[in-house]
Amino acid sequence: MKAVQSNPSAAVSKSGFYSQVTRVKQAVDKVASSLSILIVGLMTVLVTWQVASRYLFNSPSAVSEVLARYLFIWLVLIGGAYVFGLREHMAITFMRDKMPRKIRLSLEVLGELATTVFALLVLTIGGFIGMERQMAQLDSALQIPIGIIYIAIPLSGAMTLFYCLYNLYELFRKFSSKQD
Repeated sequence: MKAVQSNPSAAVSKSGFYSQVTRVKQAVDKVASSLSILIVGLMTVLVTWQVASRYLFNSPSAVSEVLARYLFIWLVLIGGAYVFGLREHMAITFMRDKMPRKIRLSLEVLGELATTVFALLVLTIGGFIGMERQMAQLDSALQIPIGIIYIAIPLSGAMTLFYCLYNLYELFRKFSSKQD
């Protein structure tokens, strides 16, 4: 009981804002992973149909080829944001890991801030502008607005932005605590 009284912020952080944000992150993780799995499944079916129609029926399906290509773009963007949220993205950390704790955390914060700016300006805002501009143009094979395909860019930007803010919050919590 004395440990809780000596550190009241620990009790609040476990049941307060941090736990709420963590639950939201877990929900976003679940949606991103489920969407990625669904896209991979759809791509598998489409590519299998493409191969079968080309070689068995001698009549390739243009729709399945184009749709598989667009789904691959969605997979890369959504999957990339998801992997970033898991902090499993590719990084060369040899030098950073050799630094003292405060410097290492400062470098991580700097990296998260740079990614936050990119996710906000390029992916989210720029992606939304690009998506809006392409809504009038139709894809020749699918006859849907190209902007629908471009929705993946601001969506992945918003997800990456959320993950950046979550990661920054965790890093600032590490700054204030004595443990890693």
